[in-house]
Amino acid sequence: MALYDLKGRDLIWLVDYTPEEIRGLIQAGLEFKRRYYAGERVIEVLRGRSVALIFEKPSTRTRVSFDVAAAQLGAHPIYLGWGELQLGRGETIADTARVLSRYVDAVVARVKRHDTLVELARYSRVPVINGLSDLVHPAQALGDYMTILEKLGRLEGVRLAFIGDGSDNVLHSLLIAGAKLGVDIVVASPEKYRPHPRILEEAYKASRESGSSIEFTEDPRKAVRGADVVYTDVWVSMGQEGVAEEKIRILKPYQVNRELMEEAGNPLFMHCLPAMRGQEVTDEVIDGRWSIVWDQAANRLHIQKATLAMLIP
Repeated sequence: MALYDLKGRDLIWLVDYTPEEIRGLIQAGLEFKRRYYAGERVIEVLRGRSVALIFEKPSTRTRVSFDVAAAQLGAHPIYLGWGELQLGRGETIADTARVLSRYVDAVVARVKRHDTLVELARYSRVPVINGLSDLVHPAQALGDYMTILEKLGRLEGVRLAFIGDGSDNVLHSLLIAGAKLGVDIVVASPEKYRPHPRILEEAYKASRESGSSIEFTEDPRKAVRGADVVYTDVWVSMGQEGVAEEKIRILKPYQVNRELMEEAGNPLFMHCLPAMRGQEVTDEVIDGRWSIVWDQAANRLHIQKATLAMLIP
């Protein structure tokens, strides 16, 4: 687990990480998990450190997994809601970063705007880790590829079919990391909902280097054929409530249900959660024989441990 060259690094998006560094983080996550189930719940490699957890948006898995991960590594997690900070009264992001990084050893932030993270990192003396932004969710993608490697024994050549909203921030990180790791990704989404151009540029560049493929289709049945993994996410993300009705109507044909999974054969089913059951996925799938969703969620704890242990000096 000794990727010491990552010490002091930010984790804003995975474009900044090499395939070897991403694999190293995943392997570290698997090692932390192995030791956890061998009885080593507390491994105090960060004893005496502190981690600020800034959350501008609600969270279950990201907040709890980073909090518990920090504690089990011997660090002190400090949860800070946006309204609890002077940010809520108009203090600048730069000033907040300057002060917090004099107190703590890392900042994990879940924010509405990706630019907020970029500015936090610019003025922080300590690593800033993305707990989700409107553009990407690297912490989720790292845990997802750790789960796929654990279940299938490989990443290179795995075919992942993402069904639904192609402009999704989780998909953005799956594309970047997957392209670097040699995962073949096919996205089934309406033309209206396609990834951010910058994400596509970086993903295609990485796929050319790794030899992986990225495909797009408007036909979910075509996308899932031969897939090793079928993945979906909510259709209406936080902050999109104003367009909820339109998105649900347009994405209705992209529901992952029993018929679609049987079209694929016998793939694994993944969802980053929370799930809006009856919209993007049916109970029969998320609770059924294909689903590895709960193992996927559990692995967030171990990949968060790897991230904190590898990045905090």
